[in-house]
Amino acid sequence: MKVVADVCVTPLTLNDSMAEAIAQCQIIFAKHQLKHNLHACGTNLEGEWDTVMTAIKECHQTLHARGIAKISSAIKISTRSDHKPHSIDRKIASVRELV
Repeated sequence: MKVVADVCVTPLTLNDSMAEAIAQCQIIFAKHQLKHNLHACGTNLEGEWDTVMTAIKECHQTLHARGIAKISSAIKISTRSDHKPHSIDRKIASVRELV
């Protein structure tokens, strides 16, 4: 099942900038060949359900392996079962057409 997800992976035991941890997750999303768009409060992901979940799990595993003891992720997932293609671009375009 194809999904569009919004994920915010937050290291909770990090004293400095989160940029390095976020960059690690961006690398993981690219490795899994997920369409991903970084935004100010997280990342939009597009791909198959299992691939998206595997990539998020790998973010946690990678950050833990880098010494971050506590991580929290907020995830929103959108799916469709009708004939319209489900994509980040289509969701954004449908709103922009109305502005």
